[in-house]
Amino acid sequence: MAAADSAMRLVVAGAGGRMGRMLIHAIAATKGVALAGAIEAADSAVIGRDAGELAGLGSNGIKVTSDFAPLIKSADGLIEFTIPAATLALAELTAKAGIVHVIGTTGHSAEADRLIAKAATGAPIVKSGNMSLGVNLLAALVKRVAQTLDDSYDIEIVEMHHNKKIDAPSGTALMFGRAAAAGRGVDLAQHSARGRDGMTGVRNAGDIGFASLRGGTVVGDHSVIFAGPGERIELTHHAEDRMIFARGALHAALWARDKKPGLYSMADVLGLKDI
Repeated sequence: MAAADSAMRLVVAGAGGRMGRMLIHAIAATKGVALAGAIEAADSAVIGRDAGELAGLGSNGIKVTSDFAPLIKSADGLIEFTIPAATLALAELTAKAGIVHVIGTTGHSAEADRLIAKAATGAPIVKSGNMSLGVNLLAALVKRVAQTLDDSYDIEIVEMHHNKKIDAPSGTALMFGRAAAAGRGVDLAQHSARGRDGMTGVRNAGDIGFASLRGGTVVGDHSVIFAGPGERIELTHHAEDRMIFARGALHAALWARDKKPGLYSMADVLGLKDI
């Protein structure tokens, strides 16, 4: 691993995607980090392309590859916004190497989360449904409001994303749901209402509802609504630029560089655990 006073060398997984290109751009513009490699799926059309040119920066001499293993020896960490199956394969490798792994990928199953937690016994892993500072501050507020209000206030979470997003509810919406459930002291899995259609009957008291909208090029809009007798409280976040996620991921990687193996969240990174 590189010396503590040198730039942290990071590999970007999912380099051909929107977030991957954004991360390459962010790394080039951020002191204290350097691009150590760029990887994509073996069948990706960008394999062999120059990572800098892919990100609109001009050539940087780093070619996109599908093979992460050779890059590990010279890397201090990996940042990935990919798909759940790729996360598991990459986590196995980062755990063996003991390097930082920042997971921005969403849509993991309970079993995948279990395997990620197992991998975290060998490496510091930061996993979050959203890497932005604003979203994580909002999650802390959601927990606090849910602690304060009783279940006469119905909780509904509404999210909208672009028409290319493949999972629903979004990882951020689920993050807010977990925060609300923690505030209420309940299990989200037992109090989650997702998708209503037809004669559903009245709303169950204590449920945390989710609604997912998809369309256009929306980066990410989220609202957590506390609807009580005669009043409504809404906590809202609008993401206008994906760069907020890239900056947050880099912040997480630098924070985790000197941490012991373990599974961390952006709440840990930002010191929000006790809020």
